[in-house]
Amino acid sequence: MQLILVSGLSGSGKSVALRVLEDAGYFAVDNLPATLIPALVDTHQAGPSKGDKIAISIDARTRETIAALPTIVESLRERGIDCRVVFLEASDESLTRRFSESRRPHPMADRVGGDLAACIQEERHILAEIAGLGHHMDTSDLHPGTFRTWIKDWLKLDRTRITLAFQSFGFKHGIPIDADLVFDARFLPNPYYDPALRPLSGKDAAVKQFLEADLNVARLIDDIASFLLRWLPSYMSDNRAALTIAIGCTGGQHRSVYIAEELGQRFGSDQQVLVRHRDLS
Repeated sequence: MQLILVSGLSGSGKSVALRVLEDAGYFAVDNLPATLIPALVDTHQAGPSKGDKIAISIDARTRETIAALPTIVESLRERGIDCRVVFLEASDESLTRRFSESRRPHPMADRVGGDLAACIQEERHILAEIAGLGHHMDTSDLHPGTFRTWIKDWLKLDRTRITLAFQSFGFKHGIPIDADLVFDARFLPNPYYDPALRPLSGKDAAVKQFLEADLNVARLIDDIASFLLRWLPSYMSDNRAALTIAIGCTGGQHRSVYIAEELGQRFGSDQQVLVRHRDLS
């Protein structure tokens, strides 16, 4: 049996993730109290269908049972169940905009005596104790189609191995809040100022050729790779599920995309790798 637990902040995309999982054949349950998860698993295992896939969304509305979630996850894994946790985050600005656009009240509004900002902060406080259980995804300003792809790629991973997620981004759009390590590539030559390269991305051959002509680009990639090779064993010994390495340039189109792709190829033969481009248009 495979069990996917989706948690995170209200407005961060839990409903979108749950729909992706449901479309992929998972039995989806929204907002199930954590203490009822073992009973749901037992019911499915006792049924006629073996190897069921279950996806459960857990949020702050069931705050009374959240504290039990780490113990529940550990016990399920000890039973041989492939239990994975994904925690969705977003910036306060993005969450505020989404609630404003949807005109829906925050789920914590009836429990918190304050405005939307107070509700968001209270929810962050409630979920802090389970935020470290799984793989983090920052959905701030992320296109829904891109987010769906990220979820599908994440499902293919082996949860028993650490995942290196190389993520490109543009500093003008903000630093990803799920980043463990951040490297700044803005000092490198910028293809944006070449009119022929401006509409292209770091995946295109002409941009690659432009960047490969500068030795500092190769040096930066080598330095990031050397850092990871040196310290990856320490991160792995810390029982991390994933390590997100964010590489930023100005707009997230050329330099950071190229470097993320190169690092993904370099580590892909030995490690479990995801390559993500947050701001690539």
